[in-house]
Amino acid sequence: MPISAKSIFPSRSLSGTLLAGAAAMALGLAACSPPETVTAPSTDGASAETASAETASAETASAETASAETADATLYVKDGVAISGADAVAYFTESAFVPGSAEYTYEWQGASWQFSSAENRDTFAQNPEQYAPQYGGFCAWAIAAKKALVPTDPNAWKVVDGKLYLNANSKVQSQWEKDIPGFIATGDENWPAVSQ
Repeated sequence: MPISAKSIFPSRSLSGTLLAGAAAMALGLAACSPPETVTAPSTDGASAETASAETASAETASAETASAETADATLYVKDGVAISGADAVAYFTESAFVPGSAEYTYEWQGASWQFSSAENRDTFAQNPEQYAPQYGGFCAWAIAAKKALVPTDPNAWKVVDGKLYLNANSKVQSQWEKDIPGFIATGDENWPAVSQ
């Protein structure tokens, strides 16, 4: 005897409820980002190992990890572009997230950094460490709270004591803002081990 939806779900209301639940679950899964690429530059000039990392849920910013053969630092890179193409200098000069452009790029630490203007690109090139985000552009809260490399949303940012910090999303940012000095101290302590 063939199995039909009617034989499995005798009641329309149960069937409709289950379908709605399945649709909601599918939408929730679709909201998760695709795998990110994390690239860590090699200390000896050789090409670095690229590791795929599973993305975290936006709600929980669950732990994800990436590894590299040898690395001075780990950098959040997607499709060869650092920090989702955000203009790192604009966070300081305009106090805002400003998308960069492929027209104004600078290669640093094995990634392409994008800027909204030639002036911002040149400013970054003079002192990248001053403008690059802490923890390689990974989520500051996740580095501190989970010892994990979690991708960031360029809209979830804050400059603290002249340093740029990015977070996974606005909800995670709110958690991080509850104890910024504590999370920074813990993040600074965790970063050397997490970035290896």
